[in-house]
Amino acid sequence: MKKRPIVYLITAALLTLTVSGCGSEKTEKQTKQPTEKEPTKVILNEVAHSIFYAPMYAAIENGYFEDEGLDITLNTGFGADKTMTAVLSGEADIGFMGSEASIYTYNEGAKDYVVNFAQLTQRAGNFLVAREEMPDFSWDDLKGKKVLGGRKGGIHILM
Repeated sequence: MKKRPIVYLITAALLTLTVSGCGSEKTEKQTKQPTEKEPTKVILNEVAHSIFYAPMYAAIENGYFEDEGLDITLNTGFGADKTMTAVLSGEADIGFMGSEASIYTYNEGAKDYVVNFAQLTQRAGNFLVAREEMPDFSWDDLKGKKVLGGRKGGIHILM
């Protein structure tokens, strides 16, 4: 009697039984519906409203942050000093401001200083505006004029 076909038959039967135990039948734990997770609350303090943040404003209004599980509260600090104060005091989780406020607090010896980790814009977002329309504006038009730049809480420049 040949033993090889019997060994092959038994091996095939064992493999079939073993593999059939790896089916896709869902367990009780897998069939339960996932529960809705509470959104993560994030308080964001921006130094000033800016056209450069328009994509963020649109994302907030269109619910994109909510879709990602974030509940954003947006506050305006109206100055880097006030935004930094909000972050350091725990009134804000994130502050949108330039690096100067971080440098000032670090240089003052703050033990738990803020670290800048991203850059949102390449420019400060300053605009030159006039009281009257100037269709043929040239930078030479500013010669001999006084220009006041800056904002409350920022650096004012008189040119």
